[in-house]
Amino acid sequence: MSQHFLLSAAARTLSLAKVMRLSDDQAFEQFKAIRWDSTEGAPVCPRCGCLSIYSLNDNRRFKCAACSHKFSVTSGTIFASRKLPIRDLLAAIAIFVNSAKGHSALQLSRDLDVQYKTAFVLSHKIREALTDEPVDATAAGEVEIDGAYFGGHIRPENRKVDRPDRRLAQNQNGKRQVVMVMREREGRALPFVVRSEAAGAEVVARRVAPGSTIYADEASCYDNLHARFLTKRINHSEAYSTPEACTNWAESFFSRMRRAEMGTFHHIAGPYLSAYAGEMAWRENNRRVSNGEQYLTVAGLALAHSVSRVWKGYWQRGN
Repeated sequence: MSQHFLLSAAARTLSLAKVMRLSDDQAFEQFKAIRWDSTEGAPVCPRCGCLSIYSLNDNRRFKCAACSHKFSVTSGTIFASRKLPIRDLLAAIAIFVNSAKGHSALQLSRDLDVQYKTAFVLSHKIREALTDEPVDATAAGEVEIDGAYFGGHIRPENRKVDRPDRRLAQNQNGKRQVVMVMREREGRALPFVVRSEAAGAEVVARRVAPGSTIYADEASCYDNLHARFLTKRINHSEAYSTPEACTNWAESFFSRMRRAEMGTFHHIAGPYLSAYAGEMAWRENNRRVSNGEQYLTVAGLALAHSVSRVWKGYWQRGN
């Protein structure tokens, strides 16, 4: 019997210990190599794109010979205006990718010995970089769809006779949201957040390519999809899968997200739900990629991403 990929040596090509042992110079050179990969680590002016660059006296900042713009290795990226050492940023990325079901900001704050606020914003900056996809990205081929409710938890009363039926709309607090996922078989997962599954079905109709085959459960909100796609349904009250249809790929995504919610984050609802859903989709999409490749991918995405409008100065805005 062959060994599972995640248990093999091929899945472990990154050592957190090696990252933490990097000197300041080594970490700086690694950041340069990742950000300016196309020029083999040679700095490129982020303002005008000029390659004629010279280093300033501290050897950590640069100046463009064409436009005189001064910049650093993180200028114009999602890590702009950072205060953490570069080695700590690399360590945060390594810790992030090594966590199968996410890494809480509280734990990261202890790992890096930084304030919780710092770890919280840093984690969300990484999530923003790796989930930055067009809002109208489409799925094609054989696509499984499903939805799950998150947030809006109402704590039950102590005595059974005082407990209302929390499934009824009048007994909910209005904060529940639905994470919908469109997952291509042998392909990627694309999640999005809506108020209800019915609203999610309308989005699916727009974001699944014509000619695709859709697999869904028996929820009535998916009935209208029959007119536009070849739709195969599975009744989960009778079976989880049949030779004709199943939604196990979509359920795999929700399994990871539920475990992240219960075991790591505990609360992923509200305005950040979409960010956590995107993170879990990225983890699902890259589950067969070694942690070393994930590390380089996330670092590259972060250094290619522009300054965050959401997270730059987040705590200074009174959040």
